[in-house]
Amino acid sequence: MAATIFEFFGYRADDVSEVAKHAADTEICPISGDTCQKSFNDGVVSGVCAIKPITSEPVICCPIRLYADDYRILSDIAGRAFRPGLRLVAGRDAVKHAADHEEECVAVFGKGWGGELRLPQKSKKGGYFVDWVLARLSNKGDLVEFVAVEVQTIDTTGTYRPGYEALKADRSVEKTTAGLNWENVAKRILPQLIYKGQILQREELCRSGLFFVCPAPVFERIMERLGGQEGLIRYALQPASITFAVYDYDMPKAATVGNLISLKNTLNHSTTVYKVQEAFNNVTLPVENVYRDAILRALGSSGE
Repeated sequence: MAATIFEFFGYRADDVSEVAKHAADTEICPISGDTCQKSFNDGVVSGVCAIKPITSEPVICCPIRLYADDYRILSDIAGRAFRPGLRLVAGRDAVKHAADHEEECVAVFGKGWGGELRLPQKSKKGGYFVDWVLARLSNKGDLVEFVAVEVQTIDTTGTYRPGYEALKADRSVEKTTAGLNWENVAKRILPQLIYKGQILQREELCRSGLFFVCPAPVFERIMERLGGQEGLIRYALQPASITFAVYDYDMPKAATVGNLISLKNTLNHSTTVYKVQEAFNNVTLPVENVYRDAILRALGSSGE
């Protein structure tokens, strides 16, 4: 597989503006305002937000990239799960904010806001982190309801180091051996979604279940693994919900030089954890005797 780096420290790799060069020189992520969190094994900051396979559209590979527009994805979800217009406040400050301003607000728990909340495993050892918990508080600071949010992009395979070196040297875009680790969709992403969804549907104050935010290409691969979107019947939000909140580049409004490409919410598909689990377990098997036939071919026999 081959790919090029599509976004480098927030800006398009082919953006040669001074602001894009400055972001790369200082290694500052323009979305978080801090040093880029992506790095190579030797600790060198990579700055890669997205890669573009040679034969397909670019795919976001850094979750921070989805937090553009001041964490718009969280505001979008709070508006759908609760109501539009509620202020998002860091979790530890939310009770005081609600009481001081006598207004409902959303307490945000997640990295950089109020600390991630851990879901315990059945064995009581370790546990899964939920990326975000959005909790609606009354105007007196009382907990009314909450919703959980997972944000997932995609891991890469191979290496884009040569592309990084070229961009650092003279802002040139070079082909790399980087690829996308789609196997994680089945091995890691879906089992965790099902596990977390089952726990959350037993929570009396989690009335809208789990929201799963991902780039459009990741959603498409998930749907392929689950047998197609049409098999996941739509349901209204409920405690057992899993809502796929899909975001993609707004390419018709592609960034001008020196600006980030906007993201758009292309789809919100709410189903239930039971439907996801049913589809995940519905494996399509090959025809019978495939191992036998493979052995016979290797032995040079056509068999019967």
